[in-house]
Amino acid sequence: MKKLLFILALVFTLQVDAQKLIGGNNIIKGNLTSFALKNYQLTYERSLNHFMSLSASYRYMPKGGLPLQSTVKKYIDNSAINYDLFQMGNNALTFEGRFYLGLQKMSGFYIAPYARFANFDLSVPVEYTYTPDATVGAIIGNAPITKTANLNGVIKSSSYGAYIGMQKQLLTKLVLDIWFIGGHYGSSNGALNFAAPEKLPTQAVAALQKTLDDSKLNPFELTSKVTQNGATADMKGPWAGFRGLGISLGLRF
Repeated sequence: MKKLLFILALVFTLQVDAQKLIGGNNIIKGNLTSFALKNYQLTYERSLNHFMSLSASYRYMPKGGLPLQSTVKKYIDNSAINYDLFQMGNNALTFEGRFYLGLQKMSGFYIAPYARFANFDLSVPVEYTYTPDATVGAIIGNAPITKTANLNGVIKSSSYGAYIGMQKQLLTKLVLDIWFIGGHYGSSNGALNFAAPEKLPTQAVAALQKTLDDSKLNPFELTSKVTQNGATADMKGPWAGFRGLGISLGLRF
């Protein structure tokens, strides 16, 4: 009888310890699929009860060459932009709530509404061509001159949306999180600036102004102003994004 009670007590203790080992109200996750675009994302999720959780994510992409050039060209129609030298980096904070449809804490299918606040650091090289006036032309010739104006600045966006996914515990502490589909919509604004290394001649000011005015950023609104000291380009408009298939691995504790 004593042996039986000892065995039952041992089994009960092991079950409790196993639950403590497997369970936990916190998960830290890294997004594996975003590495392909040189995005680095870390997420912290905290359980509120068996059906709900809150999480915060930080995403960072160092400034570098423009990814998905063909997609960007659909929205920025200007042959004067040198897309090969176009530079972009970004960082974003995302806050979300999750509503799990399963019976286990932070496990099973879920619906997740979220809010995202992002900054996009841009460097946009714009070529413009002008012909110097007669006085200057007499010295250097009347041949057209082509210059590049590098516009630098930050575009900020705020957007809200939702997506669906599934989270599953693989091992004692390892968690697999899969996003299926979702999206967000909001607004954006910001400014790009170009500081001329020397005062621009009148013809150059007019040429650069026309080049910027000819830019089509549908559905964004661009307002630009060029002076002898440089140029500014203010941008604002709607902001939308698609959240496709994504895979994250996490540690639960």
